[in-house]
Amino acid sequence: MKALILSGGKGVRLKPLTNTMAKQLLPVANKPILFYVLEQVKEAGITDIGVIIDPDTGHYVREFVGDGSKWGLKITYIPQANPLGLAHAVKTAESFLGDSPFLMFLGDNLIEGGIKAFVDEFKSALPNALILLKKVADARAFGVAELDAAGKVIKLVEKPKVPKSDLALVGVYLFKPDIHLAITKIKPSFRGELEITDAIQQLINDGKTVDSHILKGWWLDTGKKDDLLEANRVVLDDYLKRDIRGTVDPNSKVSGRVYIGEGSLIENSVIRGPVSISENCQIKNSFVGPFTSIGEGTLIEKSSIEHSVILRKCRINNIERLGDSIIGSESEIMKQEPGFKPLCLFVGDNSKVVL
Repeated sequence: MKALILSGGKGVRLKPLTNTMAKQLLPVANKPILFYVLEQVKEAGITDIGVIIDPDTGHYVREFVGDGSKWGLKITYIPQANPLGLAHAVKTAESFLGDSPFLMFLGDNLIEGGIKAFVDEFKSALPNALILLKKVADARAFGVAELDAAGKVIKLVEKPKVPKSDLALVGVYLFKPDIHLAITKIKPSFRGELEITDAIQQLINDGKTVDSHILKGWWLDTGKKDDLLEANRVVLDDYLKRDIRGTVDPNSKVSGRVYIGEGSLIENSVIRGPVSISENCQIKNSFVGPFTSIGEGTLIEKSSIEHSVILRKCRINNIERLGDSIIGSESEIMKQEPGFKPLCLFVGDNSKVVL
């Protein structure tokens, strides 16, 4: 079995960060989202992986992931010239996939507990397709599935105005090679894209078996700022363990589940977990509150930060309260005027904000 991980697209909803980075490389708890995906695919026993990349950001993915050997994986990069839909990505990767059954996993999605059980279910039942579903409050923004009493999928609709169910398609799919023929039979949607939802519906129309698996745990799609912050919160809350590798001076207090990387220094500050502080950071005369990740080489002075994602080599000085924010790499946030003014920022790489 092979895997196809989608790490292309323009990441429009996460600009300006995605002007200088593929969205799948944005960090959650100080680790790129794509790395979690690769780890879950490896855990499921799949090592031959095709990675769809965008011409503009693909070199970032290549730089971060390499040949996959550090995970024990074999990576083949597959450029997709234009993001013309998930089914188009499968079509682009057809020569790599060949006659193999395969897992398709969107590279900006996180699944609680991984996907091994899902892959094992597919191998055992051997349907033509197995799709992962999750109940959502508002299904209009997703592909939506209708099931019969036995759990078989009877109909799929992409972004319906009036959904017939609350079961949304999660960004994880398993296919037999029949999906390639189905894709040749569909036409672009009103968005001009070849929808994987329509291709799976074509399998049903052709009399093929499409099974479903309803996800009980969390599913995180990190395609927007608030989604990325929520993913950071959930992963820190569920997985972070206390591990102090850096230096904490006697005037500081570190409470709860906090990771402090090697070479980092905490001086006269309060760190209240869950918080992940990467390597070679300096936190001075500051407060870092729950659900915050701080990238390597960052300096924080005379500031208060919580529920935020700070990327690598940032400088934050004299900010009374920074919350619900994402700060791009090598950015500088400083305040010169006195007064208490809470900030909520979404700043791209190499920015400077003076207040």
